[in-house]
Amino acid sequence: MAIHNFGMSELARFAEEGYLRLGRVASEEHLQAMRDRIDDIMLGNVRYEGMPMQRDTDTGEYGELPTRTFEESEETLTYRRIDDLQLDPLFLGYMQHPFFREVTEALVGPNVSIFRAMFMNKPAEHGTHLPWHQDVGIGWGLDANPETTVWTALDAATVENGCMEVVVGSHKHGVINEMHFPSEADQARYAREEDCIYLEAEAGEAILLNNLLLHRSARNPSCNPRRAFSIAYMDASTRAVNTGETFPVIFGEGALTGGELIDGAQTKGALAESTLNNGS
Repeated sequence: MAIHNFGMSELARFAEEGYLRLGRVASEEHLQAMRDRIDDIMLGNVRYEGMPMQRDTDTGEYGELPTRTFEESEETLTYRRIDDLQLDPLFLGYMQHPFFREVTEALVGPNVSIFRAMFMNKPAEHGTHLPWHQDVGIGWGLDANPETTVWTALDAATVENGCMEVVVGSHKHGVINEMHFPSEADQARYAREEDCIYLEAEAGEAILLNNLLLHRSARNPSCNPRRAFSIAYMDASTRAVNTGETFPVIFGEGALTGGELIDGAQTKGALAESTLNNGS
């Protein structure tokens, strides 16, 4: 299992380009378990109370996406997005991998929470076009913008199946538009074609992203799904502006427990019957 080193040279490259390939972090066993688990969640074989789920569009237009629903939903593999995956022991175990603790301690500090832990899906011959945007802004309702996201390919991500496209170095411009999406004029200024690259990734590869980095992705006309897991890490002192509440702690004082970290034969934690309901 190849895990990227994370030292001064990696920090410097990340600061310059706004992204960094971290290599393969999950064991093959854990990666397959996460694939199977997210399919079970979509199909209703595993359910978590209050877990937000969002169906994909029929047209592929971002503006036509339905709102996320919390109630028991349709059993289908065509969900676009599922949030709050820290509720699942397998995904929580991956989020708390010792390598991610090393990375977040260098970039965030010793006490780390998450703004979101979400599954993103571009089903085969489906998927929604996601326009240029930054993962920051007043619309997030936080008293400080998160700057660190770890994005992991659950399947191979290619140009053909709608991999991410990023504008290298665009994080240096700061918040371009507080409402998430830059204007056409700002896109012409900040998303120049010569600065754009496709972030193709092998299954299991993790990529570190600065939340200010401009990125987008296309639909998936191929016969191969493009599933991914995205974790936005931030300082544990970050609060919601409207409520003053903090967010789930991943590392440091008060961190969540019960995650399964599968690495060869070593397993930490177990599925909690009070949290997880199997069946139907």
